[in-house]
Amino acid sequence: MKLICIGRNYTDHIAELKNEKPEHPVVFIKPDSAILLQKMPFVIPTFSNDIHHEVEVLVKINKLGKHIDTKFAHKYYDEIGLGIDFTARDVQNELKQKGLPWEKAKSFDGAAVIGDWISKADIKDIADLSFSLSKNGKIVQQGQSSHMLWTIDEIIAYVSQYFTLKIGDIIFTGTPAGVGPVASGDQLVGELEGHQLFSIKVK
Repeated sequence: MKLICIGRNYTDHIAELKNEKPEHPVVFIKPDSAILLQKMPFVIPTFSNDIHHEVEVLVKINKLGKHIDTKFAHKYYDEIGLGIDFTARDVQNELKQKGLPWEKAKSFDGAAVIGDWISKADIKDIADLSFSLSKNGKIVQQGQSSHMLWTIDEIIAYVSQYFTLKIGDIIFTGTPAGVGPVASGDQLVGELEGHQLFSIKVK
């Protein structure tokens, strides 16, 4: 089981971090050890002074696939979720300046929050999902899947050119604008289409 993450998939987020708009999806992987165990708090790691929240729509792969055509990609998932790609922004910026991989900033223990799942059959329009992240009761990130540069199906097709998708693999589809720091004592709540899918305490 692997976590496949897509970076720079929302124009407003690209702008807020002053990144260039990519020609193709930016792809990186988190190990399963990055998954924050359910009902556990997120503990800020000692190696960073600037951990940011990045809320993202998630897709769980339901069958083996390789070189998937975009028009068939919808057959490879039947659940949609919401999660957080925690990022050590200070570490990431240092790595980017040196042209090094991001894993230390993105793939550390607890860096992947995976909330509850919703059946695709219960969602009116996958292409126009509404989702948000609240911090201490205030909405800090709000997004629509219709604003993605690459749709869920396009992401699945693209990723499957490089990695065989296996049952249980999870794709993080990118974050909208509004990323920001978390601090000890924060409460983070994620909602998708009116459903609360996770509530995380930061320590």
